[in-house]
Amino acid sequence: MSKKVAFMQGNEAAAHGALYAGCKFFAGYPITPSTEVAEVMSAELPKIGGKFIQMEDEIGAMAATIGGSLAGCKSLTATSGPGMSLKQENIGYACIAEVPCVIYNVMRGGPSTGMPTGPSQSDLMSARWGTHGDHATIALTPASVQETYDMMVRAFNLAEKYRMPVHVLPDEIVAHMRERIEFREQGELEVIDRTAPSVPPAEYKPYDPQFGDVPPLAAFGSGYKFHVTGLNKAADGFPTTKANLVQAEEERQIRKVMANVDDIVDFEEYKLDDADICVVAFGSTSRSARYAVNEAREKGVKVGMFRIKTFWPFPDKQIKALAGKVKAFIVPEMNLGMCSLEVERCAQGKAQILGINRVDGEPINPDQILEKMKEVK
Repeated sequence: MSKKVAFMQGNEAAAHGALYAGCKFFAGYPITPSTEVAEVMSAELPKIGGKFIQMEDEIGAMAATIGGSLAGCKSLTATSGPGMSLKQENIGYACIAEVPCVIYNVMRGGPSTGMPTGPSQSDLMSARWGTHGDHATIALTPASVQETYDMMVRAFNLAEKYRMPVHVLPDEIVAHMRERIEFREQGELEVIDRTAPSVPPAEYKPYDPQFGDVPPLAAFGSGYKFHVTGLNKAADGFPTTKANLVQAEEERQIRKVMANVDDIVDFEEYKLDDADICVVAFGSTSRSARYAVNEAREKGVKVGMFRIKTFWPFPDKQIKALAGKVKAFIVPEMNLGMCSLEVERCAQGKAQILGINRVDGEPINPDQILEKMKEVK
């Protein structure tokens, strides 16, 4: 039986990927350039018994997304730029309360209103540190329409597996480009659901460390009663200021990600076996990087690409290993050096680092990357 194929844009593929993953709840607020996700979800969710709601603003949209998840639904919100800024307080709430959900953020120019229709890759630190306090973060960066579909499934899997919000960060080019896409057959991609309690309601504690770093999560309305708060809390969910409990809780929440980096971090290595130069790229910029690598190889330049698919946690181990093999990293990105700083941190002075940075609403093209290769010492 032939697969269902379509010609669609990244935002539409993101919505269909969420549906494949079992998303049953969407809360959002229209904002360029992510609105197509809401449009598709508003049409498709009612067909499968799901719920769509357009909230009064982005703050309410994130709050509703948390509520949908606590009620037992896989939940999604989509936004961009200023909307992401407004969501940050409630993203912090989702972090500390350990509420699984997916935040799809199409990166556009900024700060503030910036360039609503222009591409950017400048929300990397916003995803990592936009909300306050110590917290773990998972963020994925797709580079094609097909990958956006597949990566949305993986985002829901990670959210459910590790009981936390997960970011998907396409740039505007990936979100609005149209490409051929294959819809996945049922069972073709793994779909993970959150772990349900194994104890009766009377014995259930929503943050009980005896179940490991990721405690089971019951659904509101399922007979399990429990407290949810934005405050530091004990195993029963009620607030606490006991130093030992607060310390242990925060360390556990970060440990559940950092102890599973090898499961979470995903990347692609392209023509790096004998490379002297490594182009580190992600999102649509990696498409230009791949072209530039192929062009340079034809001219005898030993260059390859490391494509970041999971930006947070950052692929520290892989970049550190490459720093001992290549003499230079070239980092093209549509911001003023956010990824370059991470590469520099990991390289520890073992390799030259050359950045290519654009924030003018135009994509980085292969010629810019080829020119930068000439600066390698």
